[in-house]
Amino acid sequence: MRIVIALGGNALLRRGEAMTAENQRENVRIACEQIAKVAPGNELVIAHGNGPQVGLLALQGAAYDAKNPYPLDVLGAETEGMIGYMIEQELGNLLPFEVPFATILTQVEVDPSDPAFQKPTKPIGPVYPKEEAERLAKEKGWSIAPDGDKFRRVVASPRPKRIFEIRPVKWLLEKGTVVICAGGGGIPTMYDESGKKLSGVEAVIDKDLCSALLAEQLEADLLVIATDVDAAYIDWGKPTQKAIAQAHPDELERLGFAAGSMGPKVQAASEFAQKTGKPAVIGALKDIEAIALGQAGTSVSTSAAGIQYR
Repeated sequence: MRIVIALGGNALLRRGEAMTAENQRENVRIACEQIAKVAPGNELVIAHGNGPQVGLLALQGAAYDAKNPYPLDVLGAETEGMIGYMIEQELGNLLPFEVPFATILTQVEVDPSDPAFQKPTKPIGPVYPKEEAERLAKEKGWSIAPDGDKFRRVVASPRPKRIFEIRPVKWLLEKGTVVICAGGGGIPTMYDESGKKLSGVEAVIDKDLCSALLAEQLEADLLVIATDVDAAYIDWGKPTQKAIAQAHPDELERLGFAAGSMGPKVQAASEFAQKTGKPAVIGALKDIEAIALGQAGTSVSTSAAGIQYR
């Protein structure tokens, strides 16, 4: 099978953890131990989040020269290299030496007229107490939004239109390469009014939506959206909560999941299933072997009848 695995941010940095190289390395190692279980006999493409990492680099840059910060597209490119390096090395330590790896810096086109630019929603960087977040917003011109009992910086999250490096990704897969790409939803880029000059833009593309587009364009057999819960749930956090075992995408989208948590994952899984007729599964990273076998997670498929619960 050709499998696209979208690693959630928890695979790189757990909530509340210090953003040290050691913590990130350890979390990548844990993720790779699970991914290695489904590598034999399959073609693998790995995408990943990068919100905390982009936020950290932005803070480091501001500490160096607050008046001339590096733009988010450049920071996104830096994190693709950093995280790709860690995944390549840790997964390479687990798989046979002969398995090749490649990390692709991935430019993704967005539409300058996308309404997301008028309403920033994508959280990046660390969480702050309310008073500190408001101070930073005033000093740096940030938009901020609640995140639990804390606050985070938010930026525009336009929809991905096109993945520019899709052809080299395909070429590498045909040679048996494990490919890491579209990190953080890819590097957001757009054309100017002439339609000829491409440049970066201050935004962060949703990683799950970009992974769905990636899986669609690669004609993947399975999209795995790996997160820190074992399935999508209704009534999450309530005594009545129930895990969804499988669902038709139309029925799943009607349930109305929160935009800040499971919503984008459900949307991405549903879009992939609707457009390709292939399944997408939302589930825990620790269950990835069972997910590949169809035995865990929430399977989203056009062949499913309604919604079935565990």
